[in-house]
Parts: sequence; structure tokens; C-alpha cells
Amino acid sequence: MFEKNIICAGAGKSGIQSAKLLLRNNAKVTIYDQNKDLNVEELLNKFEGEKPEVVVGDLTDELLNSSELMILSPGIPCDAEFVNKAREVMPIWGEIELANHFNKGCIAGITGTNGKTTTTTLVGEIFKNYNEDTIVVGNIGTPFTTYADKTTEKTLVAAEISSFQLETVHTFKPHVSAILNLTPDHLNRHYTFDNYAACKFRIQENATEDDYIVLNFDDPETKKRANLVKKARIVWFSRVEELSDGVFVKDGHIVCKWDGKEEVLLDISDIKIPGDHNVENVLAAAAVAHFMDIPSDVIKKTVQNFMGVEHRIEYVKDVKGVRYYNDSKGTNPDAAIKAIKAMTTPTLLIGGGYDKKSTYDEWIEAFDGKVRFLVLIGVTAPAIAECAKRHGFNDIVFKDNLKEAVKFCYENANEGDTVLLSPACASWDQFKSYEERGELFKEYVRELEE
Repeated sequence: MFEKNIICAGAGKSGIQSAKLLLRNNAKVTIYDQNKDLNVEELLNKFEGEKPEVVVGDLTDELLNSSELMILSPGIPCDAEFVNKAREVMPIWGEIELANHFNKGCIAGITGTNGKTTTTTLVGEIFKNYNEDTIVVGNIGTPFTTYADKTTEKTLVAAEISSFQLETVHTFKPHVSAILNLTPDHLNRHYTFDNYAACKFRIQENATEDDYIVLNFDDPETKKRANLVKKARIVWFSRVEELSDGVFVKDGHIVCKWDGKEEVLLDISDIKIPGDHNVENVLAAAAVAHFMDIPSDVIKKTVQNFMGVEHRIEYVKDVKGVRYYNDSKGTNPDAAIKAIKAMTTPTLLIGGGYDKKSTYDEWIEAFDGKVRFLVLIGVTAPAIAECAKRHGFNDIVFKDNLKEAVKFCYENANEGDTVLLSPACASWDQFKSYEERGELFKEYVRELEE
């Protein structure tokens, strides 16, 4: 099926792994990237054995006319000019769609605005504790194409799926999917919130009556779009309501009630990661795992030992009685709201970054008297400051970079305070990724004098 001429658009991690998968399966592959300054030699050094062709700059008619399929990396907009041009002569697939054609395992696919990485990581740990033949892939950092052609019918797949990836699926079908929540994000790419939400609901569009979708009963935007679910059986989860069917909190337990049967999956006291939002993440993970037929004792034991994920309200260090937390993965206001709500002491908050056309009013309102200083960096600093002042918050400090922001916090924090990096913005103005931003924050904190 794949012994054909295929273009992999994008020379990043996703494009490289797609190309490697296709080369392993006898395709003739060309990696195409618009960046004329791409280091082609460095790119080709990442391949062992057979190597792809590489084309940079303009997409030529010659390449288009000699190709039969384009694999689009998620970072490339579907309405980019060269993509529209290619669409006229060939199918456009995303990396997730390509992986799906090779995958033999049973997929749990997790999406939503916030909590995806924590929930997917926890689901992956539950799967691993039940079945060694488990892969954790997708937007979480490892492209699905890395392992897709090595899976078997016994493989369990925990996949974090972004809205960018869902734009380009056609046959992708998790057995259990989940939409954790919906708040405005990536509007610079999707233009409207409805477009963005519709992309998220594409995770279930190929499901049958034998499949399940886990939805957040407490999230109004998710709840009101439940009519977008086609055939999958809806499993609601709730932190605040006892449900007639679903996964919810009852008398200090997380229970699953389904088809007239009620089972305790774990206790709230088993959850070690802080914040109400993490109770929701555990509810969702427990629901996904339960409907993937994982025994409740495995779910419970895994949650008891789960300490969270890197860059998400990650404790870094205590310096002179001040606790430092890295929430670099708080790349939108809703995620940052959850982080500030998890703080229990006066907080010096570092925010700002790349502009995704978000609004910050609800984030500022969530400060709720906790924030002593708002220390701003990045492109969005002026807009965030203006928003904060409209809400009566004036303890604002501007810094040129993250290192200076950490230094200010160190010099102005009091014993018992917290310093929190939770930017409410993407990282791409000053950093390659939120991971790089978080690693640098931790590095700067560890350099502070005790």
C-alpha cells in the first residue's frame, strides 16, 4: 500500500519519524520544508540506512506531479498555501493518520484544552502496570509513527492528541477516547472557538457503538457539544455531581456506575498531585482505563504512586523558605488558572510569552488576592499588564527575559512565599518549546544562593 512516492511536509520530529516509518515500509520519501536555510546534511544524519530526498523552499510542480500522498506535520496549518496546492492533486494525511494505518494495538486517545499530558501519562502508567506491551505517544513528545509498525494486537496505546493532529485524521479510531475540557486556545490557527472545539470532537468521528468517549460533565463547553458524538457510548465524569451513569466522586471515593453496577475504583486520598483540576485528570484517566478493561486494583495502585509530570506544577526547590514551582506547560490562561488555584501561599507569578490571541481576564480574576507580584516577560507582557490593570491589579513588573524574572522573584520573595512560573502563553517567542522554558527555569532556580 505504501510502495509509492510520498511527501513528508515538515522537517521536525514528526516529519522525521513519519519518513522513517515510510522508508521502513518501502516508500519513496521526500521531506519537504519551506525553510530555505534548513541544514540538509544535519537532517540526513538523523537517518540510518536508506535516506529520503530533501526539498526546501518552494514546493515545485515537478515534486507535486510525481507524488501520490502528503503527510503533514501538525505544526503546519492545513490552509497553508502549499498545502492547498497539494490538496488539489493528492490526499493529505497527518502523522497520526499515517500511524493509524500501521497500528495493530488498542488505542486510548486523549484530547482537550488542558490536562492532556498529565492524564495521558497516568493512563500510560496504568497500562504499563497491567501490560508491558504499552506505548505512550502523540502530542506528549513521542510521535505515534515511531512505534506504529511495531505494535501487535496485544499492544495498548495511550495517545495524547492535539487539535492540530485531529485536523488531518480520516480513519483514526480509538477504542476509548476522551475530551477533558474545552476553553479557547490556538485561535491564531483555528480562528474561532467553534472550529477549535469541532476539531477536538473529531477524535470520535469514526467510533462505533462498541467504542466509548469519556466527557467532562462539569465542563459546560464540552457538555453542550455532546450532540457532536456520533456513535460512541458517552461516559461522563464529574468531580461535583453524583451521576446516574459514569465515573464520579462519592463519599471520598472515585466510583464507576455503569449498566446498573457500581464499583469503587480508588479513594480521593490516593491522589498525590495537587489541585481540583488533578482530581478531574484522575477521574478521566480512571474512566479511560476502566473502559479499556484495566482492573481497578491496577488503577488504584498506579494513582497512589503517581507524582505528576514534568513542567506541570512541578516542585523544583525550596530556597530560603520560598518554594519554586515550574508550570511551563501552562501555555494558555485556563491551564494557568488551575495552577494559581493550586497555590496555597502568597505567590510571585511569572507569566507572558508568545501571542496565541488569548484573553487574560479570567486568569487575572483567579489571582484572588494570592499574587504579590506579576512578573511579565515576552511578547504578550503589555497586553497582560493592560488586562491586569483593568481588573485593579497593579503590582506588575516587566523583565526582558526569564533569568531576570527569576532574579527579581528571588530578591523580593518573603519566607513562606511561592514563586510560580505559569505563563498562560506559549513559549515560541523566546524559547523552542515549553520544555526548554521549564528546563531553563529550573536551571536558574537551582543556581540561586541558599
